[in-house]
Order: sequence, then C-alpha cells, then structure tokens
Amino acid sequence: MQTPYYLIDKSQLLPNMEKIAWLRENSGAKALLALKCFASWGVFDFMSHYMDGTTSSSLFEVKLGREKFPGETHAYSVAWADHEIDEVLANSDKVIFNTVGQLTRFEAASRNHIRGLRVNPGVSTSDFDLADPARPFSRLGEHDPKDIEPVADLITGFMFHNNCENADFDRFDDMLTLIETRFGPLIKRMNWVSLGGGIHFTGADYPLDRLAERLKRFAGENEIQVYLEPGEAAITKSTTLEVTVLDTMFNGKNLAIVDSSIEAHMLDLLIYRESAKMAPNDGPEDWMICGKSCLAGDIFGEFKFPKPLQAGDRLSIQDAAGYTMVKKNWFNGVKMPAIAIRELNGTIRLQRDFGYDDFTAALS
Repeated sequence: MQTPYYLIDKSQLLPNMEKIAWLRENSGAKALLALKCFASWGVFDFMSHYMDGTTSSSLFEVKLGREKFPGETHAYSVAWADHEIDEVLANSDKVIFNTVGQLTRFEAASRNHIRGLRVNPGVSTSDFDLADPARPFSRLGEHDPKDIEPVADLITGFMFHNNCENADFDRFDDMLTLIETRFGPLIKRMNWVSLGGGIHFTGADYPLDRLAERLKRFAGENEIQVYLEPGEAAITKSTTLEVTVLDTMFNGKNLAIVDSSIEAHMLDLLIYRESAKMAPNDGPEDWMICGKSCLAGDIFGEFKFPKPLQAGDRLSIQDAAGYTMVKKNWFNGVKMPAIAIRELNGTIRLQRDFGYDDFTAALS
C-alpha cells in the first residue's frame, strides 16, 4: 500500500476495548467515545460492542456520533450558535451547556430535552497550560456553586472534565473527593454525572479494580449514573503512521526526509513540542526524521536504527490516533495519509484514500 497512511490495528485496539468493557461491568459507569480525540468511523461498529456511545464538541461531531456510532449521543460545545441548536437537539440524547448563560438562552428550545451543565472544579492534571481546563480565566464551565444553584432545576446532570493524561489513580481520587466536597449538595440533585476523559485507565499497571470501586461508590452514594468519556484511553497504541524515506543527507546529523509531515499529519506533537514515537527504536545509527513540508521545524524526532537509512525504507511512527487523525490538514498540499484498517485476522483493507480532488474541495 502506498504511503503515507494511518494504520488502525484492531488487535491493538481490542485490549483497550476489553478494559473499558470490564470497567463498565464492574463499576456501573457508562463509556462514551470522545470524538474530539478520535473520529475515524471505520472502526465505530467494532468499538460500539464495548462502549455506550459518543460525546462531542461541535454540531458536526454530534451528527457523526448519531449517524455512525450506535448508542447514546451526548452533545457538548463551548458555545452553541442560534442556527445550530435545533439540529443539535434533533441529533442528541443529552445536550450539555457550557455556561448558565447558554442554558438560559436555549432553555425554551431545549425544554423537552435531557440537559446538563459543565462544571469546572478549578483543579486539573494537565502539564500544559494550553490544555489546562482549570487555567486562570478559564471559559470551560461554571466555577461557583452559587451561580449553578438558581438553575439546578433546569438540568439533570453535570459534566466535569479535569483529568488530562492522568495515569495516577490517587490523584484522580483526590480530585473526585474535592468535587464531592465542593459540589456535593448539587450532585445529589442530579440523575447523572460525566467525569469526562483523560483518565489513562487502559495503561499498563493502572489499578482498574480501585477505579471501578471508586466509581461505583461515587454513583451509589449520590444515586446517579456515572459516565466516562475516554478518548486516548480508548485508542492508545492502536494506530501507526506508515511512511517512506524519500531522501537522506548529512548536516551535522544524519537526516532522513519522509513522505509525511508533522505539521500536516501529527500536528499535536508540533503544538506541544513533543517527539513522535518510533518502533523499532534501537541500534547504533542515530537519525533525525524530517517531514517533507517547507516548515523548518517539521521534525518528527531523533531515533536509533540498526543500519543507515536510505531512500525507500519504510518507517512506522507509533501512537498516531489520538488528537492526530482529527487534526490532519492540507498544509503545503502534502498528500493526506490514507486510512487503512488491519482486521483481527491480520488482513489489511483500505478504508479511505485522499487525492487532489479532496485537496481542492477543502478550499475555494
């Protein structure tokens, strides 16, 4: 298959799904796929056997969830527009408003719908200010119980989203306790609470049994249905970006230029100034892997190889699913990676290719 392409491997996706299914069974919590992280619907039928539905960040994600993923469709956005709200309501089971202002603005339109409100507890686990929902002056949710109290009867649930790549159960436990302490009386008036995503519970050695017990206790003590919104946890380590070396050179370091671009195809790494992951990454040869766009800093990272790279060599860049495929773009007109799926029996099928017509259709 011609590179570049994203390869979603169901055999690598399956262990994540099985852990999600176990957690659902043992905690009573429901799991919704966060489409802002991963929206490649070619594997939605497979994932829907292990998850309860989707949650969104926009009208288009709401519609995608409704059309492509069996189960519940939760509709959240930082701000809904007047011309969107009717379509949002028509395509969702629950609508979650970001502020009291949005809730009251669309109260009449959403009166016969299940409604929730995002609440910001003021703490998070993010290591990046850019992604920290609890950063100073955050616009993400209501902060003060006194502001929520007057509209509590208009809603039946809350959404808290303050975990970010949190692999520390004790930290999760502490923050949930803080949420209970600060918002407990309001939570007890609700029917459901979403604790968002960012809990890395499918990672190696995560105490899944302790998480299940904590979630079950939280649900029981407050008499609510708990939702989780896994994104990275659902698809971590499931997908690679397959690329080919086009050229090599030496300029103080060994450089290899591949037929892909971090700016266009793994943008999150550039935004957060992180290196890609390569497998294998072992050997005496040190090489910098470079993208083919004209951006000087279009660099995937520096890796080790058993022998010198040369044009035609194939490389596999790891963990290319979360916040990657959803952010790909047409910078420099570099060919968009195709999307391929490896089935459980090992066969690979091309799900979608992209060409010049797709490039021109993105602009006018």
